[in-house]
Amino acid sequence: MRRRFDAVLFDLDGTLADSAPDLAGAANEQRVAHGLPALPLEALRPHVGSGARGMLAAAFDLRPGQPAFEPMKQDFLRRYEARMLAESVLFEDVRALIDALTSAGTPWGVVTNKSHRLASVLMAGLGLQPVRDALVGGDSTPFTKPHPEPLFEATRRLQVDPARCVFVGDDVRDITAGRAAGMATVVAAWGYLGVGEPAERWGADAIMATPADLSNWLA
Repeated sequence: MRRRFDAVLFDLDGTLADSAPDLAGAANEQRVAHGLPALPLEALRPHVGSGARGMLAAAFDLRPGQPAFEPMKQDFLRRYEARMLAESVLFEDVRALIDALTSAGTPWGVVTNKSHRLASVLMAGLGLQPVRDALVGGDSTPFTKPHPEPLFEATRRLQVDPARCVFVGDDVRDITAGRAAGMATVVAAWGYLGVGEPAERWGADAIMATPADLSNWLA
């Protein structure tokens, strides 16, 4: 792998980690606790990229600002933390992609809207360790994606120029943040992709079907 970029940044859920089974599982635990039937994973999976907000919208039609939202969010997060490594795995070929970056000496990091504490647990459990503590969570800066500041924070930790970086994610917020930071952007089409406009309209520099395709594109 050649040094086409000085660093590669990734989103976490839906890009490196397939965490949908555990996020959906926590939402279904809540539904059952409230006397509702569990929903199929296929109904919840597209909303995973929006975290607790997306899960509560899909499972209970609850949104920020509604009185029940915050208590339900806290309950969801407790349930999710208790099971977050039960079924979550790396997407196929992600390990090979990370190994190729490491072998090439290309630093990489993670920028996620997940809290730093939960992201740290998930990444440790999946055996992911970015260099120079380049894990930026949703509470690591005053902003979350699509604001570019979390990406700038990652580049400061890696000591690289944002213009020499690429950001890979599976949500339109990832592409918006990456473009605002002046980075090249790639859609991880193997991820969740949300339920809004198609990824072809997000304005990314490239769309990759698999992590193996991304590894070849970076080479």
